[in-house]
Formats: sequence, C-alpha cells, structure tokens
Amino acid sequence: MLANIIVFDVGSTYTKAAAFHMKEEELTFLGRGQSPTTLNRILDGADAALDQIRNQGVTIDPMARRYSSCSAAGGLRMVALGYMPRVTAKAAKEVAMTAGARVMEVISCEEPPSYRLEVLQEIRPDIILLAGGTDSGDESSVEENVDIICRAGCHATVILACNRYAQRRAAERFKEAGIAYVRVPNIMPTIHELNVKPAREAIHEQFIHQITRASGLAEFRDTLADYTVVPTPGAVLLATELLARGTHEQEGVGSLILLDIGGATTDIHSALPDLEDLAIEERGLVINNEKQFSYRTVEGNLGMRVSATGVLDAVGPKNIIRAMNEPISVTQDEVEDYAEQLEADTGHVPADEKEACLDRAFAYCAINVALRRHAGFYAQENDPVMGIMAGTAIGRDLRDVHKVLCAGGVFVHGDQEKMQALAARCFANPGMSLLPVQDPQIIIDRNYILYAMGVLGRHYPDAVLSCMKNMYR
Repeated sequence: MLANIIVFDVGSTYTKAAAFHMKEEELTFLGRGQSPTTLNRILDGADAALDQIRNQGVTIDPMARRYSSCSAAGGLRMVALGYMPRVTAKAAKEVAMTAGARVMEVISCEEPPSYRLEVLQEIRPDIILLAGGTDSGDESSVEENVDIICRAGCHATVILACNRYAQRRAAERFKEAGIAYVRVPNIMPTIHELNVKPAREAIHEQFIHQITRASGLAEFRDTLADYTVVPTPGAVLLATELLARGTHEQEGVGSLILLDIGGATTDIHSALPDLEDLAIEERGLVINNEKQFSYRTVEGNLGMRVSATGVLDAVGPKNIIRAMNEPISVTQDEVEDYAEQLEADTGHVPADEKEACLDRAFAYCAINVALRRHAGFYAQENDPVMGIMAGTAIGRDLRDVHKVLCAGGVFVHGDQEKMQALAARCFANPGMSLLPVQDPQIIIDRNYILYAMGVLGRHYPDAVLSCMKNMYR
C-alpha cells in the first residue's frame, strides 16, 4: 500500500519513522523503521529510517505529508521562581512535564534574594518560569523576582505566568532591560486551579526555537507539513489523552494508565476523563491536587540502561533477584555487575536468556516503584491537623482504571507473553496504593508508534482515535 503520511521521532540516539496511509479519514499503519540519528544532517538518518520501511514492501509517496517529534535537544534548562514553595514546585512540574523542559531548580520567596540571584547566575537557565500569586493575591513577590532576574544578567526567556495584575509592570521592566519574555495567563488563577496549558505551549515554542539551531534540524523542519516538531514526551501524552477522552465525534476508551519505560527514565501517565466533571472546589487545593484529568510523573533515576544502577539503588539486588520470577539462578554480585555493564554500554542487547531475564526484572522493579510513587494511597494513621482519618484515600486514585498501555523498548523487543505477565504482576498486590482494584487489561504498543499517534492527533484527531482504538484493543 502507498504511504502518504510519515511521522518521525528524532532522538539523541535513533531516528524512528512510522508510515501510514490516510484515505477518507481512515488511518492505516503500514510499517516502521529506525536508524542512528545523524546530528550533522538529520535528513540522512530520517532517509535511512525510510529505507527500512521500503525494505518491508511499503511504497512511499514522494508527496507524503511528513510530521515529527523530537527529543534530541535534551530539554531546555528551566528555573521556576514563585511565592509559596510547594505551589511553585507543583506548577513548575506540571508546566514542564511535556513541554521539552527540565526543571533545574524551584525557588520560593522564602529563600533570600541573594540566594535566588546566585542560583540564576550559576545555572544560567534557558527558561525562567515566573509564577506567584493568584489573580487576587500577592504581587510583591513578583516585583522582587523581576528585580532579581534583571540583575542576574542571564540570557533566559521569561515565561510570565504570575498574578495577571502584576504582569504588566513586570513586562515593562523586562522590556527596558532587554530581557525576552512571553506573557501567558496565570498558571494558578485560584487556589483550586492550575492552568498550565498556555505556559506549556510557550515553553514548547522555545523548545522548537532551540532545537532548530542544531545542525541540520532547521533543514529537516522545513520538510515537515506543519513546519514544527513536538517534544516526544508531549506527543506520547497527547496520544494517551486522546485515547482516554475521545473527541466530539466519538468516545474514547475511558480511564487508562500509560507505563513508558526507557533507558534513562520510567514515566507513568494516567488520564482519568471522569475527573473533568468535578467542580473546582471538589478538586481540592493546588498543593495536593492530583484530581486533574491528566497527570504524569517521571522517575529520572529509574531506567533500563543509563539509570540501571538507579533501579538497583531503589530496590536492592535481592529484590531484583526475587523479581526474576523464573527458574534461573543469579547472584547479587551478578546483578550489580549487570547494572554497571548496562550503564557503561547503553546499547547492550541481552546475550542470553539469563540477561533477558535480568532485563525483565529491572523493568518490573522500575515500573513497580514508579507506579507506587504515581498512585495515591490509604492514610495509615489519623492526622487531626489535616482532618484526615486512617483509611482515607489520598492522592491520585486509580482504583477504577481498567486499561494499561505499555510503551518502551523492553516491551517492543521483549517476549510478548512474558512482558504481558510482567506488567500484570505490577498490579497484582496494590497494598496501600490506590491502584486498580480489578486486574486491568494490559495493552502493549508493539509497533512503538505512540509518539506518532500524538503528533498526528493534533491534525487528524478522529482518524487517529479510530486507529488507536483498533490497534490498542
């Protein structure tokens, strides 16, 4: 069949390509390929990935529409300045989680001005997220932080996402100082509400601006139908949200969990459409608000290669041996040696069944830890100050989720039956965590194209939703 849509994902190591045929709003997946990323000229790696697809018997239309996501830039360095420490940290994480930014530091007004100035001068961020105050609240913290940013002398772009009444004066100061800034609606207009989408889109624009300065990427971008790239984590999240929520024309599949495990991180994302019907007051205060529709956590020290020793540190070698759950004998020293080997050689492929079994054990432990950090829990004792009784459900409530979507290289390349069992085992003993009360359906993204679904969902939501509902049944 003729491929008339191609979606790339330019990573630091590999450039992936997925081919589709679109006809009368019906999207059909045809094949995928990948090739080492060629940083000097991105088009070369993209063309090599397309050659792999051609070798599968797929014909590519010379006029095919091309789209792309990208994670090769590594993420913008971001510092968040705000008023209250917990609120600023919460807002910064929510804003940055899919926008192509890495939160290097979160600073509240409890820190002395000299410390805030020192942090900006040492980190020299690409982005400064200036938060602080609800739209009827504090303005003095914004004015103080504006003064510190002007004195810091760094060349960051400031995302003005603070109290809307303080934004005009802040913008005037930045304009006088020659500091680039973008004004967006307050990320916390009330104590019950986070409005992160405008700030996230502003950071996304900065992400595009930075990565197109990379050698060869500007030329590659000019071949794309929409002349843009989407941060890869954002593309994956968009796909999950679309699958869960649906569109105006058709229903989604409802609440779901995404397990996305990579070489460096383990990401857990849950999309719970029913929460969109809650009144703002029912969602609780922002500082402990896990009742938003879409919620994502990233465990930066839990991964299959770059962060393999992080998994070992988190659970210990004995638990990795227990997690193997197969009649293969291995010592603690062998587990530790294997973790070090993986970090030293991030492209390592298991050489035998023992190493394959160890890989699965590392994956199980990483996912198990990440899931329990993402999910809420039952309070174990009374807290009269917070008005919480023992047994109260606190945090992200996943008890009614019935579908789990699994993505990442270990799921794609591993034994499918064993990977299904591994994912199911992560939900077998929820304990005090608010994990699904019934065994959820485990769905594996076997074609490794969830990123493509997110990118295309921005342009063809109904066709993409129908395609995902067929693929991820």
